[in-house]
Amino acid sequence: MLIVDDSVVARAVIARLIDASDRFSVVGAVGNVGAALEFLARATVDFILLDIEMPGVDGLTALPDLIAAGGGAKVIIVSSSVDNGGAATVQALAMGAAETLVKPTASELSARFGAALVAKLEKLCEHPGQLPPALVVRSTPSPLPGSYSPITQPAVSRSIGMPTTPLARRATGDDYDIVAIGASTGGIHALSRMFRELPSGFRLPIVITQHLPASFMPYFAAQMALLSGRVCEVAVDRLRIRPGRIVVAPGDAHLKCVRLSDGGAAFRLTHEAVASGCMPSVDPMLASLADVYGARVMAVVLSGMGRDGAEGARRIHDAGGCVVAQDQETSVVWGMPGAVVGSGVADAVLAPDAIGRLVASRRRA
Repeated sequence: MLIVDDSVVARAVIARLIDASDRFSVVGAVGNVGAALEFLARATVDFILLDIEMPGVDGLTALPDLIAAGGGAKVIIVSSSVDNGGAATVQALAMGAAETLVKPTASELSARFGAALVAKLEKLCEHPGQLPPALVVRSTPSPLPGSYSPITQPAVSRSIGMPTTPLARRATGDDYDIVAIGASTGGIHALSRMFRELPSGFRLPIVITQHLPASFMPYFAAQMALLSGRVCEVAVDRLRIRPGRIVVAPGDAHLKCVRLSDGGAAFRLTHEAVASGCMPSVDPMLASLADVYGARVMAVVLSGMGRDGAEGARRIHDAGGCVVAQDQETSVVWGMPGAVVGSGVADAVLAPDAIGRLVASRRRA
């Protein structure tokens, strides 16, 4: 791997901690972005450890160029600037960083920090299998309907009961009524690519469960609003599902969809343990949407480690909905989408920009 850090001491200590792992090794350590680009022009690495605050070109500014020069290398931001909940963290992840880790002061670089860094590297090495050769991806995009009128915000109903039947299909000629997205490591970058393909007239509600701590969620929601050009809000209990909005799960609760007495739907926040061990988890979000919307759901599972979302995707599939998984080539970690593909419930396996075009078409894969 390559270390890019202007501190000579930090480069030496981090290299020693990594080399001590017996699994990873440092093949280059440079002090600025220019030297890093020169190194990557003649060498190949699997990981780039990148500091943000450096003289000349800073790490965030250089991130797109380093990702391109790295030829598939995963970039981990190792910097004191990526503190818990910091805007720089979400910005880095949205720009394509695979992970972030807070770098302590040079005097505090220790075996504990080294263990945390190696643990992140090990998780990013996860590759649970290849795409089954029999899977065929089909999609027939069609133009979006014309423009839509602004939607006023109805009052949130307090009369919430558990659904018994899916919401009735609307006579729109479209194939689904809501888009549900699950993601983890690498998901923010995939979301940014996906949202670039959605036109301003796309008004279907979008709900996202992204694995991030609660303190990150306001920054994440702001980033999604900026990328999508529409309102994005962190879910609160009993939040009504409305057209034209993006709702993201808070970092400390699951999202579950329930049916309202007036025929609409809302989210409840829950905190029960789930099989994946994630909080929030993609599985309860997808499973509850399958109960309420039935075949009218498009579920998208993006890059992330582990299997969260695989069971929920099966529920969507069994209810007649559409399930789309990110392809292995563009995933930072193909754990979550790979588990969906491996279970045989994916209707399409696509790169994020192609997923965005499919979602915009409002047609099934």
